[in-house]
Amino acid sequence: MFYRQSITLFGIVLPLVAAGIVVGIAFYIAGGMKSDFADKQKKYSTAEQGRIGAIGVETMLGKKRQYMELWKTKLGEETKSAISGNLRKIQETLPGKEFQPTAFEPMASSTGFGPVSAQKSSQIRLGLRGTFRTVQRAFLELETRMPQLQLTELKMDPSPNQTSLLNFEVIYTAWEN
Repeated sequence: MFYRQSITLFGIVLPLVAAGIVVGIAFYIAGGMKSDFADKQKKYSTAEQGRIGAIGVETMLGKKRQYMELWKTKLGEETKSAISGNLRKIQETLPGKEFQPTAFEPMASSTGFGPVSAQKSSQIRLGLRGTFRTVQRAFLELETRMPQLQLTELKMDPSPNQTSLLNFEVIYTAWEN
């Protein structure tokens, strides 16, 4: 009877408290391991998606490698002479009454988004007269031959002399190497 308090304290309470502490530590460690595992799974899935995306980009670029030399030579050409030469070739294929270049002017000061980018660029103002469909075909052909051209501004007015023709004023930004 005299040792009842000591037996209760050291035989029951202290072992239960120690077991509770051990169980608490085990739950804390297990929770930390679960969150670490979830974080690592998330990082793995992100890395796996990035790897799959990189394979897709590499596949896409692999198909375009054959055109790289062509694109480099096109970017290496002087913009003004390339545009005027291509316009002459395009003009030969289109009906003369429906397509007439009227102005070709390299612009001294650039406007739009070309000057604010780190990429070198220049701007060209073109004046054209023709029917809508024919000039549209000429634009398509010019932009196909020179993919570095980006349309910055387009104005279209009816021609005062000929009712079936339109006057086009176009500004292209030409990205350069």
